[in-house]
Amino acid sequence: MTPAPARAAFGPRLAVGLVGILLAAMVAGLNGRVPALALADIQGDLGFARDDASWLGTAYAAGELAVMPFATWFAITFSMRRFHLAMLAAAMALSVLMPWVRELHLLLALRALHGLCSGALIPLLMMAALRFLPPAINLHGLALYALTATFSPNVALWLAAACVDRLEDLRWVYWHVVPIGLAAMAMVAWGIPQDPAAPQRLRQADWLGLAAGAPGLALAAVALDQGVRLDGFRSPLVTAATLGAAVFVLIFAASEWRHPAPFIRLQMLGRRNLGLGFGVFVLLLMVCATAVALPANLLGPLQGFRIEQSAPIGLMVGLPQLALGSAVAQLLYQRRVDARHVFAAGLACIAAGCWLASGITGEWRVPQFAAAAMLHAIGQPMAIVPLLFLATSVVQPVEGAHVAGIVNTLRAFGALLGGSVIGQLLAVRGRFHHEMLLDRAGRLLARLPWPPAGPPGLAETVALQANVLAAADVYRVFGVLALLLIPAVLMLQRMPAPAGPASSLPSKSVHP
Repeated sequence: MTPAPARAAFGPRLAVGLVGILLAAMVAGLNGRVPALALADIQGDLGFARDDASWLGTAYAAGELAVMPFATWFAITFSMRRFHLAMLAAAMALSVLMPWVRELHLLLALRALHGLCSGALIPLLMMAALRFLPPAINLHGLALYALTATFSPNVALWLAAACVDRLEDLRWVYWHVVPIGLAAMAMVAWGIPQDPAAPQRLRQADWLGLAAGAPGLALAAVALDQGVRLDGFRSPLVTAATLGAAVFVLIFAASEWRHPAPFIRLQMLGRRNLGLGFGVFVLLLMVCATAVALPANLLGPLQGFRIEQSAPIGLMVGLPQLALGSAVAQLLYQRRVDARHVFAAGLACIAAGCWLASGITGEWRVPQFAAAAMLHAIGQPMAIVPLLFLATSVVQPVEGAHVAGIVNTLRAFGALLGGSVIGQLLAVRGRFHHEMLLDRAGRLLARLPWPPAGPPGLAETVALQANVLAAADVYRVFGVLALLLIPAVLMLQRMPAPAGPASSLPSKSVHP
């Protein structure tokens, strides 16, 4: 077994390197989200059919999810700095190249590779935070990691609008990350220490687990991302992808469980704060998907809004995260504060935001979503940062790579699952409300002197109102789910607050 790399002394140079890793993780999130938001414009520019273009997002999601459990293992094997720079450079090169590609199959292959290279960057942020940050500021590092779930996906709406509607150049949908990525490469190259490579680990790896896990997770991404469009298990493709994913993931889990040197140590999930906490994390990410993505998607058909007109909702939720995450981390350093209670309060805020948004009508615009968006903005860091603290507090430093692989795999899976469940609920409840409204309208029209076709625009009005009622149902379902998570959170093991910056004293002990 390869010994863990020695902890480097924390200072300004290492802090710059960690900021670079944070920026690279942000780049990875934007690489996936911004092109997905601008998909309709990309599709029109390239002349692709709508169904064909939908696979561009699926290809990226498949590559991203497939690499998540394995990235930290390769980072240790080839050294964190070398592996990180290689993946970031590849992601930047693909971002520069893709606007020039106009052939669908080649673009799909490059987009999958783009997801693989970008997805490898996100687990390294948590791994670096657990390894390099001293305990006195470790929670602030976890708050920075939380930005990958609370900041990047929400600000991406504004960035997509800037690329499409302001710059009016679709190449910037891919190119906007290049300046940030180059800055991140310089910071990582200068600030992160170079560890020796450990090629002997290649002989010890669970190659069966890799051969089964990567395609299994990729197939799971295909089934989740395409399930709503292809009508779930009525599609042979979705059925085959789901069965294939189940078989491959079971082989992967069995191989990892028995292997002496696994990529992710599944036995760690037997600890209450990891097993139960990460289960709550997946469901929490599903609920968080209602904060920005759902209202942005609704305002298009309801009000004819483009991305730019919906972007303020993303900024309402995303921008406060830059301050609120560290504020929550500072709160958790207080001895009398129970992280579980902060977590529960965050879930209550999110549930309240969902309940306010469930009052949606066909007249709603951005200002009507503001109160719900602000509750989400407050609740998300109050939930995610305490969760990361409660989970990582039961992890030893040498286990940081394993827990980073697990939590990031679940993070990517939870985001996909949330989008799939929301889409399915909207479709099912939309059909229900459409039939009910048509039935009621038919009974009313039978008593009025309208021609047989009914008043003009009736079908369009019924369809829009059915979408509004379906969205209200989705908000209620996820609001109730957020409340149901509170008892599970209170069942987590309480962890004492770590020594904060003010109370920490210089250590005189010699670390072996």
